[in-house]
Amino acid sequence: MRAVLAPFPEMLPLAERLAPLIGAEIAPVGWRHFPDGESLVTLRGEFAGRNVAILCTLRDPDRHTLPLRFAAATVRDLDAASVGLIAPYLGYMRQDRRFAPGQAVSAPLFAGFIEESFDWLVTADPHLHRIPSLDRLFTIPARRVVTAPLLAEWITGHVVDPVLLGPDSESQQWVSEVAELANYPYEVLRKQRSGDRSVEISVPDSPALRAGTPVILDDIASSGRTLVRAIERLHEAGANPPVCVVIHAVFAGHAFTDILAAGARRIVTTDSIPHDSNTIGLAPLLASVLRKGMAGLTFHQLEAPYSNRTTSRKDRDHE
Repeated sequence: MRAVLAPFPEMLPLAERLAPLIGAEIAPVGWRHFPDGESLVTLRGEFAGRNVAILCTLRDPDRHTLPLRFAAATVRDLDAASVGLIAPYLGYMRQDRRFAPGQAVSAPLFAGFIEESFDWLVTADPHLHRIPSLDRLFTIPARRVVTAPLLAEWITGHVVDPVLLGPDSESQQWVSEVAELANYPYEVLRKQRSGDRSVEISVPDSPALRAGTPVILDDIASSGRTLVRAIERLHEAGANPPVCVVIHAVFAGHAFTDILAAGARRIVTTDSIPHDSNTIGLAPLLASVLRKGMAGLTFHQLEAPYSNRTTSRKDRDHE
């Protein structure tokens, strides 16, 4: 019996590219709001005995997570064999420790929330820093799709004499991986942040930056201030206008137009979050993981049903 891919409304274009690659049937998630703001989630299709993957990006997690939970619970009520989550962008990963007294450590709390509804998770390059891998957060099978090969391929095919730049130390893991695959030089800029929207960047005095095309590579563009400051400093250093390659197009507020106004030659993103800048499609990478399966199983046997799961977060933490 064919698996079912159930996309939330904005993810339907990605679902239409992904479904043929994994041999799945599409059953879109219906989602509308009552006048008081409450969500009505509707699933239409035949789910009994079938493995279901819900496709939902979590760019706005506070808005999406309750409807997402409703969708997963409804699919289970309709007797699905298993329910997994494809979240190309996974929110709430940055707060992985308590930075000030009384703060919630949201990364493990959010992971626990996801685990309560799903049997497995696939995401693309999550924003992890002090946590080395997803299996430190999740007790369910959780797989990271690595976007570096796609980014390296796009840069090689579309940028003349690229010099890769990471805008801060956090970006080094992304830019070094892409630079190695594409065999291009790279630099990591130094950043000092004094607030959510206050950032200073220093640029090295490098002849390569002035001779080639700077390519600023970052995993997330949220407020956009880091990219704006990097572009401004590159201009001051006499560099050519940079191309900005971003994995996750969060772009809060006017971030996208601010980055262009600062002097970016072009902004290119993956389709982990729907946006007009989407240029690099993730469907082939997601399909390769889903075809191989989670925990050595095929997509049609991704994980035992939710009711049969025996290992809890509490059990794992005491192993």
